[in-house]
Amino acid sequence: MALCGECGELLGSLDGAAVRRVRPEPAPGGLPDVYAAGTYADEIRAVVLAHKERGAMGLARPLGAALAGAVLRVGVVGAVLLVPVPSARRTVAARGHDATRRIALCAARELRRTGKPARVAAVLRQRRAVADQARLSGRERLENLSGAVVATGGGRRLLAVAPVVLVDDLMTTGASLAAAAGAVEEAGGRIAGAAVVAGPMETELCPETHRCS
Repeated sequence: MALCGECGELLGSLDGAAVRRVRPEPAPGGLPDVYAAGTYADEIRAVVLAHKERGAMGLARPLGAALAGAVLRVGVVGAVLLVPVPSARRTVAARGHDATRRIALCAARELRRTGKPARVAAVLRQRRAVADQARLSGRERLENLSGAVVATGGGRRLLAVAPVVLVDDLMTTGASLAAAAGAVEEAGGRIAGAAVVAGPMETELCPETHRCS
């Protein structure tokens, strides 16, 4: 699937200057600062879903470039470790690909292209079955994911290499990012923040280049 001109221009405009810090209300405990390249609506929503749900693999590169801009705004000095939020194995099997990991790999390549040392460490997994979160509230999502996300044995060594930025294609309630953050910290990793392609409109905070009134 190729991007139409309008969607291509929209994703191309999601550079570092467009990134906003986003936070859901209420925010789950343990949620790090989250930076989003854009708003989960309209064309961006369509592109994210086309890549994730309809297997439009060609969209991974522009989505990864947008994610790289959000990673940079986290402000890690030196090398950074991108850790994707894990999806359920049955979900990955049904889709035929791991959408978040694919975008993360593209983001890491874009970061390295610009001189930022970056690598992806897909070291988190869901150790038990969880319910589909699509229709769950924020509180129900937290309960659903409680204790479900863990780091792999080998992942514990990788997490010590560099500061961690958790990455995902989107954030709604923040429950998945909070669960992933807890797993990284339990494994001894140091979380610098989180980055997503898209966040909800109503929770956007002022860009760091401006002061909130």
